[in-house]
Amino acid sequence: MRTGKVKLDVPPLVENGNTVPMTVSVQNPMTANDYVKSIHVFNEKNPQPNVGNFYLGPHAGRAQISTRIRLADSQKIVAIARLSDDSFWSTSIDVVVTLAACTEEVI
Repeated sequence: MRTGKVKLDVPPLVENGNTVPMTVSVQNPMTANDYVKSIHVFNEKNPQPNVGNFYLGPHAGRAQISTRIRLADSQKIVAIARLSDDSFWSTSIDVVVTLAACTEEVI
């Protein structure tokens, strides 16, 4: 696993953990022989640590995904990209959440 190539764009301070905007992009050409196969996003503290798996191919045009995620608490988010040469690249970011999502009510 190498660092670099992957950019994770998430606000460092989030008021509400229910809808956190996230964009992951990979600086890599998207040609028939050199492309991003997949992007995987994980977190530390949610009940489900796998945020998402996104599969791409050379016809995707560019290696970028945007979505909204839920965060249970302040935590680290990790993005990993798998390239067509089977190399893995990663980055991570710490996010502070003031109002958590994914919490269970205690009765």
